[in-house]
Amino acid sequence: MSLIKRNGNTFSSLPSLFDDFFSRELFNWGNNNFSATSTTVPSVNIRETADNYEVEVAAPGMEKKDFKVTLDDNLLTISSSKQQQQEKKDDNYTRREFSYQSFQRSFELPKNVVDEDKIIARYENGLLHLTIPKREEAKQKAPRTIEIA
Repeated sequence: MSLIKRNGNTFSSLPSLFDDFFSRELFNWGNNNFSATSTTVPSVNIRETADNYEVEVAAPGMEKKDFKVTLDDNLLTISSSKQQQQEKKDDNYTRREFSYQSFQRSFELPKNVVDEDKIIARYENGLLHLTIPKREEAKQKAPRTIEIA
């Protein structure tokens, strides 16, 4: 027999269920940091400011040449693949060990909000940083006070 803690209101967990459902990424419906092949994928921080969306991808040990960032319509895709090959000589034979890492994460950006031509990406200290500027007409403006005549 298992014990299950229940709150008095059965529907109290409903908003968190919907929040969880709608906050997931487009192609990552499994656990947050595991792909369909059960390999880990980098964690991502996304922040919205008045002028930009800022994305940080934790990918230590990579180099900037290992990444590919594309924007197709309003689908931002960040992918990476890295292959390492080491040779070890031991007596009369050679043994090779391969290491291959890859991931892909996709995010749907709001339509007609992003200035596609001004997206900036840089990689430093194990973090891939993307700055995705908003179009001028999409930026949030301060409330306007209207005088009463």
